Amino acid sequence: MNPLPLDVFEELVADALDEVPEELMKLLDNVVVLVEDRNPEDPSLLGLYEGFALTERGWQYGGELPDRIMIYRVAICDICETEEDVVDEVTITVVHEIAHHFGIEEERLHELGWG
Repeated sequence: MNPLPLDVFEELVADALDEVPEELMKLLDNVVVLVEDRNPEDPSLLGLYEGFALTERGWQYGGELPDRIMIYRVAICDICETEEDVVDEVTITVVHEIAHHFGIEEERLHELGWG
């Protein structure tokens, strides 16, 4: 499907973030969520977490730039047939990347159905 307009897609990402339980959102410390068209190194990548997972932060963590969760608009739209598919995939991708912030690895996410 053709990529959704950026403002529409960003609204879907905001909606997906609204679905994350408040208790977890409070724990998203020093994280920014951004939308880009594609990952330059891997154009088929749907999302990416860059930073230090909570499980990797020690006493010396501090003063760091925010972790980044990247959601890739064109890549997600490429694999979807309908706007409803895009909504579902954005939610899955946002949850998937937030899980990485909490130190949950790929294998466990796939076991939980968020792969």
